[in-house]
Amino acid sequence: MKTTSSFTHMFVAFKMAADTPHISCGRDFFSVPDLSQALNSSASDKFHFICLPIAHPRFKREFIKPVCLRSRPFTRSDLLLPSQDWNTLVVGKVSPWINTDSNNDVERKNSEQALLQEIAYAVHLGLPAILVNLTKQPCTNLAAIINGICFDSHVQQFWIRVPMKSPANEIDRSLFEDGKISKKSEEDSDTWEWWNSFRTLCHNTRKVGLALEISNELPTEKEIKRWLGEPIRTLIIPTRIFLTNKKGYPVLSRSHQQFIRHLFKFNVQFVISGSNKMRNKGMITYYQYLDHLYLTRPPLDCYSQFSKGYEDYLQCPLQPLMDNLESQTYEVFEKDPVKYNQYQEAIRQALIDRVSDKSIESAVTVVMVVGAGRGPLVRASFAASKACGHAIKVYAIEKNPNAVVTLLTLKQEEWGDNVIVVSSDMREWNAPEKADILVSELLGSFGDNELSPECLDGAQRFLKDDGISIPESYTSYLAPLSSAKLHYEVSQCREPNKGPQAPFETPYVVRLCNVDIVAEPKACFHFSHPNKDVPIDNSRAATIDYQMQNSCLIHGFAGFFRTVLYKDLFLSIVPEDHSEGMFSWFPIFFPVQHPIYLPENSFLRVHCWRKVSRTKIWYEWCISKPHTIPIHNPCGRSTFIGL
Repeated sequence: MKTTSSFTHMFVAFKMAADTPHISCGRDFFSVPDLSQALNSSASDKFHFICLPIAHPRFKREFIKPVCLRSRPFTRSDLLLPSQDWNTLVVGKVSPWINTDSNNDVERKNSEQALLQEIAYAVHLGLPAILVNLTKQPCTNLAAIINGICFDSHVQQFWIRVPMKSPANEIDRSLFEDGKISKKSEEDSDTWEWWNSFRTLCHNTRKVGLALEISNELPTEKEIKRWLGEPIRTLIIPTRIFLTNKKGYPVLSRSHQQFIRHLFKFNVQFVISGSNKMRNKGMITYYQYLDHLYLTRPPLDCYSQFSKGYEDYLQCPLQPLMDNLESQTYEVFEKDPVKYNQYQEAIRQALIDRVSDKSIESAVTVVMVVGAGRGPLVRASFAASKACGHAIKVYAIEKNPNAVVTLLTLKQEEWGDNVIVVSSDMREWNAPEKADILVSELLGSFGDNELSPECLDGAQRFLKDDGISIPESYTSYLAPLSSAKLHYEVSQCREPNKGPQAPFETPYVVRLCNVDIVAEPKACFHFSHPNKDVPIDNSRAATIDYQMQNSCLIHGFAGFFRTVLYKDLFLSIVPEDHSEGMFSWFPIFFPVQHPIYLPENSFLRVHCWRKVSRTKIWYEWCISKPHTIPIHNPCGRSTFIGL
């Protein structure tokens, strides 16, 4: 027997690999006669861990009416490795013959005992994950056992191995058309349904993650998209799906490459499964190829660079009316390379339209920047003035006294008498003259959620009758979303002195990543400025219908907005026309307390309200079809925006 110290060099090799900017990749073994040899060969092939059976693959134990009693241990001793190596280098696999959902009582009970025995030993070893095969429906009893263990033991992670495509999907489609195979059989072959049933029974616990086994032939694009909203811990890649290039090395098809590259941003681990198919080439070539894909992935764009580390991280929306923003917040948004360029161009065009060519020499256009912050829109106004040769006079109105210090300093050092700094709430200030152009950046992730309508309603009284508002309008958009990860994160939020429903009645600003937007965003609320000719009522109600292409699980709704600054100049965070490179806004997320399952081709009806009182604004939302759920956040009981 090897001594524990003999594995020290191996642990160092694995740790060094894990600390470098390379993918984390393991090797899957059907059986491991010699543990030290398997670890040594895997380490030399650059793999970071191995997956091996917890018990011998041929050791089928009999707990119910045993045929014979075995005196030998059912698996290898824990003395073969030090605890640190068991904890970091080995993923245990549950025996594939175990069938806890068998219709045969003896087989079911025997499988239950065997499963519990293997999991108990894996917990004893401190393995970082236990791999369990999901091979069919129903899986209710298996889920009940796993769920109980998650609540009752110190198991770290279950990786539920699910094939991306069931073997049933390979059957000739004509058999379904001829009625030789029932529609029910076709539905049972949808492996996403297997997974969805299993994780739902397990309460979407973080201890249960998805080990997705990629198929030879990838499913349709809409089916692939559905997997991208799931908590994929690892992608299992069988060696049989690799092709061989001209030099005899393993490669993947372009469609497989595209899918794997998409998973890189989820920080998933990879597992190579199966025997070596490359002649005269070692297993290391599989790892080298995957690592090459990782190292040659496209560089991050501005938006991705800015949001790195914030993926799927829940943040409370800003409330600039109730709270004074901090210097760091201003600094972050002022770095946006797109937003202020668009504002500058909008102001330039507005200046040209306001002043005729004959009046250029004498006219001075009054520009009022409401909510001036630390002055980026003031700078954009002067840059626009210089670009078109039109003189301007700027009022910078800001209620945050701390930001006013910066504005006064800039006036003294840069702007001079061309700028009048006003320390006041725009809704309360009395302007000494009226403005030709009113400029603001009061928009939130859902357009109106930082109370731009209320602020501009109060400020439009000092805009000339033919004056220009920038922005001139904005529209919010809503789309149903599937993301087990986000729903779990919301479930872990706790608010003092509020009920358990409160986290699910709170909108969050989120950089969406591990999500599936299951239907195209549709328009929700619309606002235009100025709106002097209509009674001011900023309450809104929207009913939106969606058609689901795939079966899916709805965890909430993604909110976006699109604003028209002036004429054809716009800013957008709606996915289909997102302003390239702009990072000032992440989408907003409206969760639902209990996920809603929708079958393929089903119809979804969503209701959303913007409610207004004398002191606050709040949103309410619900679903009425295919079945009704309670209205979330009635009367703003969990969250509201203070006026």
